Amino acid sequence: MSKNEKKKAVAIFKGQKIRRQWDEERELWYFSIMDIIHILAKTDRPRKYWNDLKVKLIKEGSELSEKIGQLKIKASRILPES
Repeated sequence: MSKNEKKKAVAIFKGQKIRRQWDEERELWYFSIMDIIHILAKTDRPRKYWNDLKVKLIKEGSELSEKIGQLKIKASRILPES
């Protein structure tokens, strides 16, 4: 797989696409948490689900990293198949 192909690769899980980005320097994949939540939680509002989950974890005493940010990944709205 060429470097350009690797950077644009999309993972497939349960027939659904998960956007990902290859970091050449660190040799790591970064996956879209919104795509993963959409598939696993079966929700059409993954951003709301993620936000509610973070609030719940904080209330329960979990310490979430303050360094969690958003990476720029090409947008492609993934809608559930009927």
